[in-house]
Amino acid sequence: MEMRRAGKSGLVLSRLGLGTMTWGRDTDTHEAADQCRAYIEAGGNFFDTSSTYGDGDSERVIGGLIGTLFKRDDVAIATKAGVSFSDGARRVNNSRQSLIADLDRSLSRLETDYVDIWQVHMWDSQTPLDDTLSALDYAYSSGKARYVGLSNFSGWQSARAITIQESNSAKAPIATHQVEYSLLNRIAENEVIECAVETGVGILAWAPLGRGILTGKYRKGIPSDSRAAAPHFVKHVEPYLREDASRITEAVCVAAEGLGFAPLEVALAWVRDTPGITSAIVGARTGAQLRGILKSEEIVLPEIVRNVLNEISA
Repeated sequence: MEMRRAGKSGLVLSRLGLGTMTWGRDTDTHEAADQCRAYIEAGGNFFDTSSTYGDGDSERVIGGLIGTLFKRDDVAIATKAGVSFSDGARRVNNSRQSLIADLDRSLSRLETDYVDIWQVHMWDSQTPLDDTLSALDYAYSSGKARYVGLSNFSGWQSARAITIQESNSAKAPIATHQVEYSLLNRIAENEVIECAVETGVGILAWAPLGRGILTGKYRKGIPSDSRAAAPHFVKHVEPYLREDASRITEAVCVAAEGLGFAPLEVALAWVRDTPGITSAIVGARTGAQLRGILKSEEIVLPEIVRNVLNEISA
């Protein structure tokens, strides 16, 4: 698998990252291990998780695989902090105290002394940004995080954070910014990607398959084994079960048929090869499904197909 440098940092990641949001909940340890094997065998080195995924179970599963399926130094593990769920309601707390406590719990669950990328999960309007960034400085200077990053910040929010960190060589430089990006959601083009390119920050794209819609499996309804059929996932998929998304999905399917590819390969290649993207993060329900996704590494979209998809999804 092709490796890419994250912006101007020294961090090198495979251009497809493995998302683990379902690990420990919908994906059991055995299935997670199967996915891990397939991904490592394909040359991948980047695992993405969060303290909130499966209430920490995703991190626990990854921790259990270290030393059995891969050596710690052979992979890059990214996690996130600052978000918690209490009584079903999402709470964001990016205070220094809360973030550092989250980091220590993540390291314990991951059974490691450090993470390769530690990210602030989302913007917190109630906490002074300097307080938030001081937690990144602590993690970086202590070695608990090799690199630090942002997640789901807007263009001006990320520019502000990156600029503050660049103002002093003693502060932790922002290496990555993780944002949603696909043919169904190109909002990141409205400043976020441009900001990252101009400041030398690598973009990590999550949901590059439009939360599963761009695989084409929802064209004739909602399959019983799909995420949209799961009560805890339906809210994530429903926003894309709309007419314009259907039109874009059909265009992807037509292009895929003409090229002899699967729709997901076309959709993923489009994101993966967008300028500024360091890695596209993919998730799968099964090892077999992941192996199908990893086949996208073998394809390159003709420029004319990319241009047509650009126009249709604009």
